[in-house]
Amino acid sequence: MALLILASAAVCRAEGFSFGGTEGKSGTCLSCHANPAAVSGKMLIDPTRYTRTTHAKIGCPSCHDSVPAAHPQGGVPARAECAECHSEIAQQYGSSIHAGKTRCAGCHNPHKVKSPAEISGQEINTMCSSCHDVLKMTATHGQWLPQADLHIRMLPCITCHTGAKSYYISMYIVKGQNGSRFGKQEMASYDELKSLAGGVEIVALVDKNHDNYISIQELRNFNNDPAHKNLHLQGMMTPETVTHNFEILDNRRNCSFCHTSGSTVMQTSYLTFPGRDGTYQRVAVEKGAIFDALYGTPDFYLMGSTKNQNLNRIGLAIICGGLIMPVGHGFLRFLTRKNREKKEHES
Repeated sequence: MALLILASAAVCRAEGFSFGGTEGKSGTCLSCHANPAAVSGKMLIDPTRYTRTTHAKIGCPSCHDSVPAAHPQGGVPARAECAECHSEIAQQYGSSIHAGKTRCAGCHNPHKVKSPAEISGQEINTMCSSCHDVLKMTATHGQWLPQADLHIRMLPCITCHTGAKSYYISMYIVKGQNGSRFGKQEMASYDELKSLAGGVEIVALVDKNHDNYISIQELRNFNNDPAHKNLHLQGMMTPETVTHNFEILDNRRNCSFCHTSGSTVMQTSYLTFPGRDGTYQRVAVEKGAIFDALYGTPDFYLMGSTKNQNLNRIGLAIICGGLIMPVGHGFLRFLTRKNREKKEHES
């Protein structure tokens, strides 16, 4: 093993870290940093996943523009400040409640950075939970928020704690532990869905006609397929545009922010599939699919926000049904009051 590490280091030195040209500009670095025999921990980079990140497009030398000749035995490569490229985000972050508490790398691994469309809501919350203990956050939110555990599990933190606007519903295929539809749920992995898909792309589990568009009928077919009995769709209301102005917003404490938003937020939805390389692929769902809470999305319904007339009618029928017995009983007592009074008088 030691000889292998020395050999890898020798390759790196022999390359001289020449960053000239654009072709293969990360290749020299990855000859060591993709090799678990040469590096470990945060310095070990999965080349398959790295090539799909936004930073891979600009290459290692864009941030590490100089490397000491003694590297890797001695000397640390130069490292650019994130604000050199992301000045607007740095300004947002600098005025937020997170400012001064952690740097960019406290939340973002620069070798795993992906676009907002390629990351799941669960991953966003995982980044937050690296500092914010979930149990403590549940207890804190529970002081004013009903079913705090459910809200924290079903919403990305940035939905309530940034001033982002233009929300959409992102649905994921999830499964219960031990194959159950009940209890604690977790997102189905790429390998699990790939095995279930039987050799075709996992999108085809729902998108049967391969048109990269999911209709309400395709959602119904997925939910009614006996092969998917242990799977269901879990939706998260997610900001379309991600911001870094982390703050505590008073209007998010008002239930009406989500639950009487009207139908606009529910019109746009995506079904989000995990990829082999760690990214997520969003596939557009037919507008208004979330309204089909009985068949299309039976496990997801944002109470009060859909303006769904069918559900309104069902709710009205339930209320009327509940009133029939007491109202009918009272009405019959009113009609028979004279007979009861006569019997009482005779007795």
